[in-house]
Parts: sequence; C-alpha cells; structure tokens
Amino acid sequence: MLNSVLRGLAAASLAVLSVVASTPAHAAQTLPLAEAVTRLPVAAESREGYDRDAFRHWNTGDDPADGCSTRNEVLIDEAVEPPAVGPRCRLSGGQWWSYYDQVWVTSASGLDIDHMVPLAESWDSGASAWTPQQREAYANDQGAEASLVAVTARSNRSKADQDPAQWMPSAAEVHCRYIAEWVGTKLRWSLTADETELATLREAASDCPDQQVNYEPAT
Repeated sequence: MLNSVLRGLAAASLAVLSVVASTPAHAAQTLPLAEAVTRLPVAAESREGYDRDAFRHWNTGDDPADGCSTRNEVLIDEAVEPPAVGPRCRLSGGQWWSYYDQVWVTSASGLDIDHMVPLAESWDSGASAWTPQQREAYANDQGAEASLVAVTARSNRSKADQDPAQWMPSAAEVHCRYIAEWVGTKLRWSLTADETELATLREAASDCPDQQVNYEPAT
C-alpha cells in the first residue's frame, strides 16, 4: 500500500515538473490595461549620469546581411506601401502612417523612429544599471512592435523625452493605444514608473476599460 502511494506521489510530482518545464520562461502576456499598470514597479527617477551615447543605435539591425540599419529595417517593416531599397539600403518612395498625429508621410526623410519609452526615460527608470549590451539591445529592439515606431519628425521631437504625464499624441483617438504600448514597453524591459507617471497611467486606464496590453519580457 505504501509503495503504491509513493508511486502515485512520484507520478504527480513528475507531472507538475513537466508542466513547469513546458512553460516558457519569457511567455507573452495579454492583460487589461488597468491590471498591467498595477504591475509596474514604482520608484523615484534619476537622470544623473545620463548620456544618450550610452545607448548604441542604430546598429546593423535584426539582419546584418541586409545592409540596413535598425532605423531602415523599422521603416521597411512599418511602411504601408513599401519603399524601393537601393544600394546601401537607400530608401525611395513608399508611404507611412504616423499614428501619433494621424498623418500620411511619403518620404522616409520625414520620419523619425521613436523609442516608445525614450532613452532618457528608460535611464531614469532602470537602464542606468544595465550593461552596455543591454542598452544597445533596448535601443534597437525590434522584438516587439511597440518598442520602435515610425512617426513624423515633428511629433517625435514634440514628445522628446517626456512621459505620458507630460506629453500625449495630438490625436486623442489613439491615447488608449499609446498608453498601452508605453506600459507594455516598460513591462517588457522591467522599467519602473514614478508616482506622477503612475497616477497619469491609472487615470488613462480608467478611460480605456477595453484596452489590452500585450508584451513579452525581453530576454
């Protein structure tokens, strides 16, 4: 009888281990925006020691063999009408939709690649403790659609390094999406939020009850 019980316990333990082993360490998650906001670690921000050059960008991108930088790979990926790709990844033609300000753009030179959470904000929120390799991975992150976004140079420069407590896209109809992508990026990279930022995110979440946040922790 005892042996039978022990065998049963052993089988149950193996089953549990099998389930744990089959669960990805960095599984993608989808959460309601309000719940996602509660998962942000809260901490005071500090920009002491910040240097934009601490984040190497743009590097050779996801495919070094294509001759394109991260910037141009993002432009090619986000184009509504693909541009022609010439020698040294020179882009011509093409069409893009800048969702921040709801503007069509027909020249790659009129676009900036925005870091959803700006480099300076990421430094304030935890990246100051990262290795140079982690900061480079962050600055060139094409592993999540929201991390890097092609938008008009005007809107990107208006945003600068501000968080949602200080700046939101001019198009009010995209505020829920923007907040969700901001929160998702912070969760992906385990970045913190300060109290003022968090209050803004909570208020925004209450105005966006149906908004989901999709993110996968960076490896």
